[in-house]
Amino acid sequence: MTESVYVGNANVDAPQDRGWLLGYFKPPGDIRHSDDVEIKWGVHPRGDRRARWATGEKRTALLVLISGRFRLEFPGRNVVLSRQGDYVVWGPGVDHSWYAEEESVVLTVRWPSIPGYAVTPE
Repeated sequence: MTESVYVGNANVDAPQDRGWLLGYFKPPGDIRHSDDVEIKWGVHPRGDRRARWATGEKRTALLVLISGRFRLEFPGRNVVLSRQGDYVVWGPGVDHSWYAEEESVVLTVRWPSIPGYAVTPE
């Protein structure tokens, strides 16, 4: 039987799955398992950078700045999130990377939740 209530803390739970709190990667039967959406709590020290650009994306994503200063990099355009609540949305097919200009906390939502998209360091 699926537990219908889960109570946690993003700062405690997020490191267990590289920041991801909800998505296909949680075990079936866990209320946090979803094929529809993924949610990530990202805590990034100043200077933290994505290992390499994400390409061939098939999902839509929303990234919201909780604190800090965070730069999203897209082909031909950078977007800097500097005020709490600033956000950016991008769709399928949009290559991207990111860089934490200051220590930052961001919330990312991606949909749908599709296996096989983990970016490993080069």
